[in-house]
Amino acid sequence: MICVTFISSQAALLGYRIEGHALGKNGKNNIICAAVSSAAYMAANTLTEIVKIKPKVKAQEGFMELVVPDTDSNKANPIFAGLELHLTQLSKQYPKNIKISYTEVT
Repeated sequence: MICVTFISSQAALLGYRIEGHALGKNGKNNIICAAVSSAAYMAANTLTEIVKIKPKVKAQEGFMELVVPDTDSNKANPIFAGLELHLTQLSKQYPKNIKISYTEVT
């Protein structure tokens, strides 16, 4: 199961945390895992290389967390909204593989 948590503060998205894998019938990562990973890295690359935001990023096998400073939330919001839309649609197609949740930071 892939668990996606969107991180927000005062209704503004500040980042995301993605954990886990979606395993296929053969016990290996499948196309759903690849789709989620690709979307997460596209969002991260867009924020850093195109929008020129310097987020805090932690990434390792089966885990990625990205959080932008509060001061950059307006610039980052369209990218996060696109990622949220994409992953929400995937979770509707594959509810046994992707779970979406939200957490508020203070």
